[in-house]
Amino acid sequence: MQIGRKIRSIREGQNLSQGDIEARTGLLRCYISRVENGYTVPAVETLEKIASAFQLPLYELFREEKDPPPRPIKRDPLNPSGEWGSYGSAAQQLRKLRTTLGKLTDKERGLLLYLAHGITRRPRSGNQTKRN
Repeated sequence: MQIGRKIRSIREGQNLSQGDIEARTGLLRCYISRVENGYTVPAVETLEKIASAFQLPLYELFREEKDPPPRPIKRDPLNPSGEWGSYGSAAQQLRKLRTTLGKLTDKERGLLLYLAHGITRRPRSGNQTKRN
C-alpha cells in the first residue's frame, strides 16, 4: 500500500484541496504534495494530523478498500470501559485484592500467581470452557 495514494484518494473523495489540508494541519502544501506523490514518507504524528484533518481515525489511512470496516464495540452502559474491576462490586473486589496483595511478600505473591494460573487452566464443569 502506498500511503500517499490513499491520502490523495481520501482528500479528493472529500472534495478537499491540498490548501485545505494545509490550513487544517499546518503542514505545507508542498509537503502534502510530496507525500501524495510518494517522495516522502510521513511520520506517525504527521499521519495523525492528516487523519484528523479528514475527521477519520488513523487506521482508516491504512485500511484497504476491500477490507470491511471494523465492527463497533458494544459497550455496557454501566461499565463503559468494559474491563472487569472498573465498576460496581467488581471494583470493590479488585480494591480488596490489591490491598491484600500489597501485604504479601514477593515469594507469597509468586505462589499465589502460580496457583491462579493453575486454576484458570483446569477444565470447568458445566457450561464454562477451558481458558488458556
